[in-house]
Amino acid sequence: MKTIGILSDTHSCWDPRYATHFAGCDEIWHAGDIGDIDLLRRLREIAPTVRAVSGNIDHGDVCRECRPLEIFETEGVKVLLTHIGGYPGRYAPGMARLLADNNIKLMVAGHSHILKAMPDPRLGLLHLNPGAAGEQGWQKVRTLMKLTLDRGEIKGLDVIELGRGVRG
Repeated sequence: MKTIGILSDTHSCWDPRYATHFAGCDEIWHAGDIGDIDLLRRLREIAPTVRAVSGNIDHGDVCRECRPLEIFETEGVKVLLTHIGGYPGRYAPGMARLLADNNIKLMVAGHSHILKAMPDPRLGLLHLNPGAAGEQGWQKVRTLMKLTLDRGEIKGLDVIELGRGVRG
């Protein structure tokens, strides 16, 4: 069993509440638009494993360290992590095929700044977008997600609201 903290679209914004909410997580996943590479370094101080993908605003060290898409398995759940991937019914070109061909059960994407948790019954997966954890963008509430993966099951999805600014 693993507890996973999920965030996206930080745009270089560090909020100390990331550490508070993700304390005890086994992994943290960042779905792109990281901004400053130091943000990843700080996340690595919280959890033993940090998985991250680059987003459309990322450059330099972030792009050298993070690919735009990752496919991996943890706790028996096949995961696809990306920044721009669309969502059920409106996937980015080629994404539905990639999800099906790789038997993905959990897709995590960012980019839209819109918090979503949507099942895709056609592909048999759960799509998550953690919204935006940073202050850049139009979102009224900054959000994070946390969930548990246990022997092939996705359990206990929590949405954490941070408010608008770094101080909430």
